[in-house]
Amino acid sequence: MEHLNRIELRGNVGNVKMLSGSDKPAAFFSLATSKAYNGKDGNPVIETTWHNILAFEGKNIRDLQTLVKGDKVYVVGRIRNHKITGPDGVERNRDEVLASRVTRIDAEEPLSCEL
Repeated sequence: MEHLNRIELRGNVGNVKMLSGSDKPAAFFSLATSKAYNGKDGNPVIETTWHNILAFEGKNIRDLQTLVKGDKVYVVGRIRNHKITGPDGVERNRDEVLASRVTRIDAEEPLSCEL
């Protein structure tokens, strides 16, 4: 049986950091997704979740460096977990989405990437 590891997210870009040191340009950015619902008391509640996204430029990706805070994007990828050591020397587990596609929503030219 084949296992499935796929995630699709649509949200707003937070902080963007362009990474260097590899063959391909890459971007590490945060993405905010939100869900609105009424709480037990009947008042509206907006629940926001932040996701860490890693995207590499490839043959079908262009202009990743133009990604800015506030952009609305659609991301397809897979979840991966790895250990990082913080500045305090403590090892932590970190979940991130390794993007296989990033598309700008409501843009004249979509930002597309396929790995």
